[in-house]
Amino acid sequence: MIKVAIATLGCKVNQFESAAFSTAFIRAGCELVPFSGQADIYVINTCSVTGRAGQQSRQLIRRAMKTNPEAKLVITGCYAQMDANHILDIVDAPLCIVGNGNKHLLVETALADSKTDLSMLMGNIGLKKEITSLGVRRFPGRTRAYLRIQDGCNNFCSYCIVPYTRGRSRSVPLQQVLQQTATFAEECYREIVITGINVGKYGLDLEENETIYSLITRLCRDFPSIRFRLSSIELTEVNDRLLAMLTELTNFMPHLHLPLQSGDDRILEKMNRRYTAADFDRAVREVHAALPHSAVGCDILCGFPGESDEAFDNTMRLVAGLPLTYFHVFPYSKRPGTLAASMKNEVAGPVKDERVSRLRRLSREKKEEFYRRHVGTLQRVLVERQNKKFRLLQGFTENYLSVQFPGSAKLAGSVVQVRIDHILDGELFGSIEHSPLEIMK
Repeated sequence: MIKVAIATLGCKVNQFESAAFSTAFIRAGCELVPFSGQADIYVINTCSVTGRAGQQSRQLIRRAMKTNPEAKLVITGCYAQMDANHILDIVDAPLCIVGNGNKHLLVETALADSKTDLSMLMGNIGLKKEITSLGVRRFPGRTRAYLRIQDGCNNFCSYCIVPYTRGRSRSVPLQQVLQQTATFAEECYREIVITGINVGKYGLDLEENETIYSLITRLCRDFPSIRFRLSSIELTEVNDRLLAMLTELTNFMPHLHLPLQSGDDRILEKMNRRYTAADFDRAVREVHAALPHSAVGCDILCGFPGESDEAFDNTMRLVAGLPLTYFHVFPYSKRPGTLAASMKNEVAGPVKDERVSRLRRLSREKKEEFYRRHVGTLQRVLVERQNKKFRLLQGFTENYLSVQFPGSAKLAGSVVQVRIDHILDGELFGSIEHSPLEIMK
């Protein structure tokens, strides 16, 4: 039996794709083994969104070669798409490099009885008109499933390499989305995270008259026992229709993640973001007015070229004054091939680090404030796993509160009603009020 190990870096789309590889390898009679152990084939689904992600991709390649120098390496993902030549320089083993547009051929190619030490399935990702067809049966070790509905991006933000590594926006046809969701329902998943590179553009490249709004409505109504959550959506796609869906569809989770990147209009313009700080302020307040209990998170890119003290202070003031739940804060890193890579007035490393630290500290304060508001309330929690630190069950509420509570490990994957009892060191603790809920109402 051929032993296969898979490592995944980066976004939820990568995780969906790796789960599809796992499904196909198992169907082919292979055995999946941990990446740290001996395998005949190592698959590395790489990322290049930051310089650190590229470094981690190279580290995984070297680790696989060290673990078993005779194994075949199959490298895919955005780092492979962007810098295949660098991979060729560091690999001294049987190698296959698969571009993002050919991931549907990865398993077949990996298992082919090839006589050569190198095979490459690359192609011009920018010319791809259709999304790769990939199917997933299960996500090993996960109680939530990721549903990829879209790939690629047309935005071309000046700091981002993704449009060059993922290509233009391409959507999964409606029937394939419904079929994949039905498979997850058969596997008893109680929550599905709708994901893509730019999910708000879903359907615009198809002739099905579908949009992200009609798709979510269809999924929530066709699968009423499953909770649906959006991974991320652009600010420009938050409108009255989306707010109405959040309030009316009981299994559409009250949780939005909105990439902000900067709270300074001049920096937003340099980033090629298509909104202002006032637009972001208005959208977050509208969400909060419609759903006061909803969680709203955002991404912030810190230290973009030309970010002055005043520009950073504008970001701090904006997010400090808004009912946000958390931030994901990233230090800007130069990506060769992007417009921002040639911009002047780079922010010094220590200054960037200090700004990142301040934003992350504010994020922790915001999160704890949001947590405190829920102490004493009853929440429907999807049980994920047993937390090794506390030896308690851990799960997420509908509005994305992470809660620890005592209970049997057999409850993993079920939805239970939990009373939030107290907060300690930034963690929520509670207790189960009733037996697992069989049907979401």
